[in-house]
Amino acid sequence: MSSGAGWAVTSIERTAYPRFKRLITAHELHLFFSPSRDEVEWAAARAGCDEHLLAQLLMLKSYQRMGCFPKLDEVPDTVVDFVRRAVDLPEGTVPRAANRTAERQRTAVRQRTGLSYDKAKARKIAEAVMRNEAVSKNRPADLINIALEKVVEAGLELPGFTTLDALAAKVRTEVNASICVGIYDQLSEAHRERLLALLSDKDASGTTRYNKLKQSAKAPTWSHFRSQAEHLGWVDELGETGVWLDGVASGEITDFAGEADAADAPGLRDYNLMKRLALLVCLVHKARMRARDDLTTMFCKRIALQVKRAKAELESIREQQQAIVEALIGNYRTVLQHIDADGPVQAAREKAAALTAEILAAVGELDQDAEAGAVAARLGSGLALALHTMAKALRVQAGALGVPAAAVNGFGGFEGQYERIEKVAAHHGNYWEVLLYGHLPKDRSTMYDLTSRLELTTTSEDSRVLDALAHARRYKTSRDYIPERHEDGRPVDISFATLNWQKAVRDKNRPGAFVRKHFEAMVFAALAEELRTGDVAVTGSEEYADWSEQLLPWEDVEAKLGAYLVEVGLAESGDDAPYDAVAFRRQLEDKLTAAAPSADAGYPDNEGLVIDLETGIPSLKAHRSEGQRASAKVLEQEIRARMPERSLLGIISRTAYWVEWWRRFGPASGNEPKLKDPFGRYVITTFVKGTNMGPYEAARHIPGVSGHELSLSANRHFSIPTLNEAIADLVNAHARLDISQAWGGGSAVAADGTHMDTYLNNLLSETSVRYGKPGGIAYHHISDTYIALFTHFIPCGVWEAVYIIEGLLKNTSELKPTTVHADTQGQSFPVLALAHLLGFDLMPRIRNWKDLTFYRPTKRAEYVHIDALFGEPGRNVIDFDLIESQFRHLMRVAVSVREGAISSTLLLRRLRAGSRKNATYTAFREVGRVVRTVQLLRYLSDAPLRRRVTAATNKVEAFNGFSQWSATAASSPTTTPSSRGRP
Repeated sequence: MSSGAGWAVTSIERTAYPRFKRLITAHELHLFFSPSRDEVEWAAARAGCDEHLLAQLLMLKSYQRMGCFPKLDEVPDTVVDFVRRAVDLPEGTVPRAANRTAERQRTAVRQRTGLSYDKAKARKIAEAVMRNEAVSKNRPADLINIALEKVVEAGLELPGFTTLDALAAKVRTEVNASICVGIYDQLSEAHRERLLALLSDKDASGTTRYNKLKQSAKAPTWSHFRSQAEHLGWVDELGETGVWLDGVASGEITDFAGEADAADAPGLRDYNLMKRLALLVCLVHKARMRARDDLTTMFCKRIALQVKRAKAELESIREQQQAIVEALIGNYRTVLQHIDADGPVQAAREKAAALTAEILAAVGELDQDAEAGAVAARLGSGLALALHTMAKALRVQAGALGVPAAAVNGFGGFEGQYERIEKVAAHHGNYWEVLLYGHLPKDRSTMYDLTSRLELTTTSEDSRVLDALAHARRYKTSRDYIPERHEDGRPVDISFATLNWQKAVRDKNRPGAFVRKHFEAMVFAALAEELRTGDVAVTGSEEYADWSEQLLPWEDVEAKLGAYLVEVGLAESGDDAPYDAVAFRRQLEDKLTAAAPSADAGYPDNEGLVIDLETGIPSLKAHRSEGQRASAKVLEQEIRARMPERSLLGIISRTAYWVEWWRRFGPASGNEPKLKDPFGRYVITTFVKGTNMGPYEAARHIPGVSGHELSLSANRHFSIPTLNEAIADLVNAHARLDISQAWGGGSAVAADGTHMDTYLNNLLSETSVRYGKPGGIAYHHISDTYIALFTHFIPCGVWEAVYIIEGLLKNTSELKPTTVHADTQGQSFPVLALAHLLGFDLMPRIRNWKDLTFYRPTKRAEYVHIDALFGEPGRNVIDFDLIESQFRHLMRVAVSVREGAISSTLLLRRLRAGSRKNATYTAFREVGRVVRTVQLLRYLSDAPLRRRVTAATNKVEAFNGFSQWSATAASSPTTTPSSRGRP
């Protein structure tokens, strides 16, 4: 909705409204526009001349293809010529029909196709569905697309595009106005003033505080950690946005927040007051959620960093242990020399004993309980001398005790010696836990502040970690020790921790107490792990919310289950037998019991797999490449000779013109772009961003455009969703090309990541262990037709496999792969299980397969040739009882993911080996064990399959190389624009 009233026309190209595209392949012409003999006879009976015959056939075929009637002058010449030639009409025949004749032709087509023409009913259906969807969707194109789908389902002819466009604008304006009024009414006058002040108040840097809402989290350093905690406090002070947005759909909140994020302060001030406040509230709401996500991520990363440092310190101790041990031995020898028979301590002790003996001799006849008066009377004038002698003895004795203490102080003090002894003890027990607290002091106050600001809740009945956190917080001002019992006398349960941690937090010299510093380190480390696994959730967060609450209710899942099972291939259409927990279990059992005997029976003929009879160690013989055939080399040379030289910018321009992917971009408000030349601006912006060239650097070499204009279009007109839509347009156009069919059928996809350099000071960038440098990972899904279907940009530190499923689900192109190849990371149990439940055949490339466990279907299952793969007899057995008991939950999760209720990435991030409390993880793990064992047996038994897996992953490597070339070619000083365009 724009700032003012009125109807902003939507381009038909931005919608799914049927129309002729610029690019129509020969295959499409034959498939959709070839008239049958019966259709030609039918049209000829109603046409009085060649022009009318051609017009009638064009109306028929166009209606069959699009569901509406185009104007005759809108039909592309390629279609007209194709139909004319198909019915042998004379060259130069053009379609022509007067208004009344054209109406009769349309009526005849409607009668033949059986579709109803009811403009009022179609409009009514369209308005109803638009009004229903407008509460959660803000883009006019989306509303039009949904209306198109419902009108077609009703068997009605589509209304004209201008009718639907005007209707969408009207409904959208009314619904959005209602939402804005509802938000405005929830705000107090003080909150309105506070929000509006964001657009005018400036901070020390001279920018408005409105920009502060959009700030991204920086690298998880200590100072940034503290700054992010302060940022959370600031956005929370702006108000309880959840109350103000009660009843507003999450999709509408996201759209409004995106529109506000794309605008600057002066631009937002141009909106009317109610819309301005609504956008601000949505942006603040998202900023509060993002602040919680970022701060929690920072907390987890800070803990992970300090654990890494503690382990590195342990490794350093191992390297330095000889020097430390020798130093401790030397220190101990010095202390012993001071206190042995010939040392100063022994001499001092003897002198003190002699002095004490003098005093005892003087008072020896008195009882030890004698009164002071009796002692004074006995000693008389000798009392002063006796006291002096006693003081000398005490001084000598104190000096004797001070000698070894002084020696220890000379070595760094008792605390330093204890610390060095603790480090040596850590080395001998692989005991990094006692070293962790030494890396936490700077973070301690911020971590306590964080856990106080965030509302942490457990997602299960196990609250031991949060109870321990509350106990640590209660005694955080204690010096060295804290009680091991709660205030009510209950013992603090630390059974969630490892034995090393339980040992570290206790001091045998202080029974009934915990060592505070180690207790805090243990609690923070456990909290970070539970946040990562989802066992602890953050209220008001998005990424760290309780994911189980996002699942669809079982009643909704049950209603969709039948169709879902058929769609993903778990059940067959028309099968009357119920698909329940027993059927699911039997299906998995059958897969495993069929795969293992088959692999066993085929082992004698399997030339690739060899199992050593003595050791049982398996191995695969390497496949020798046959090399490139001579004919292939000749073909490559001919292609290179005939391929014209193209510039990269020229390629982008041509595809934008023919495919019209540039129409996907526009302002976040959903309105049409107010640019003089949106085509040129979007093409250049795509080139600049795609080649990793900065906008101001590009403006130096491209006349007619400024860096500010390029930056503005990139920030305000481009987004991840619209980029994915543009990619889908290109994928669909590519799939229609005949040459793409020579590379593959589109049924298989390979997923892998490649390192990308990033701006270092952000939360996403990390140092990659795999690549040895900082940055992020571009994770691609590459079709077997050599085109990228989907790309995620992810941090280096995450398990890449969790993004395998998400890329397939978010792929909106016409290519729908069912077989997925990945690298070794793809063999995760939960990922394999979810892929199976969603109908995907996940076949990763497995390099370390010899280290993996094969699972038996039963304890009694044994095999003649390959039994060594399964380990000891009777062990490594699938728990099918667990799988059967968790059937409902497995289906609930799978259907929720398929319906988009929960992100597969979020789910798989939480389903990890640390999820000890999570029953969902154990169920997915058990299903994944079945699937992986079957896939491993297939992989070992089928040499052509191994070659296909390798070939598929090689396609990803080839694409990664092309991607890196395109991202660096533009900035290379050794290439010219024309040579850069040649692949």
